[in-house]
Amino acid sequence: MPAMMSPLTRIRVVLVEPTHPGNIGAAARAMKTMGLRSLALVRPHEFPCATATAMAAGADDLLVRAQVTDSLQAALGGCGWVIGTSARTRTIPWPVHDPREAAARALAMAEEAEIAVVFGREHAGLTNDELELCQAVVQIPSDPHFSSLNLGAAVQVLAYELRMQWLARQQSAAVATVNDAPPATSDDMARLYAHLEETMIETGFLDPAKPRRLMRRVRRLFNRAGLDRNEVNIIRGFLTAVRGKRGDGRGGTADQT
Repeated sequence: MPAMMSPLTRIRVVLVEPTHPGNIGAAARAMKTMGLRSLALVRPHEFPCATATAMAAGADDLLVRAQVTDSLQAALGGCGWVIGTSARTRTIPWPVHDPREAAARALAMAEEAEIAVVFGREHAGLTNDELELCQAVVQIPSDPHFSSLNLGAAVQVLAYELRMQWLARQQSAAVATVNDAPPATSDDMARLYAHLEETMIETGFLDPAKPRRLMRRVRRLFNRAGLDRNEVNIIRGFLTAVRGKRGDGRGGTADQT
């Protein structure tokens, strides 16, 4: 998928009543380094501001395009899934995710809808009324003895996890494109193991009277590899060729411990 179509562009970072303009700039910088582009600000105490621009360090284009609203409800307009950040345990339970879980779900849902990740005030976080506008909560698993996290740093953690999820999806798509053969079935693998064992015995590599754990180790090796049908056919073709070339006087016995 081209970069311009990345679902990261459909994820909106919302900052509720940020008190320090430097934190707005730091959040914008954190976002841009990870490929996020949509920033919304709810009643910022001071914005626009030169301090925010300085802290953005090149991500000031996000500040220029930032949506500024008078309410969280307005900032969430058009979003299909909203997740709020919270460092505190609430008396009313919400579905709680860690950053990695939240990022995975956000990326999946961003394929179909706009997503919002909401960050609360530096000193007090989000109110319960604001959390009621969210479908889930994300908590960064910080040290319980010092759980206070700077707003810009919190945005960086979530932005990083979102980008890692996106990169993993790209890698999976690339592998799927290159590897267009269907995965080997259990029957394919059973035939391969039988063929391999017969060849090992025939060549003297495996002593059937003292097999030890050799075949079990071989099965574990190929299970880790996750072979497709083409790869199974290549290996079986090689085994057939080996058996056809027998009689050259060469061979050996494996260490089967």
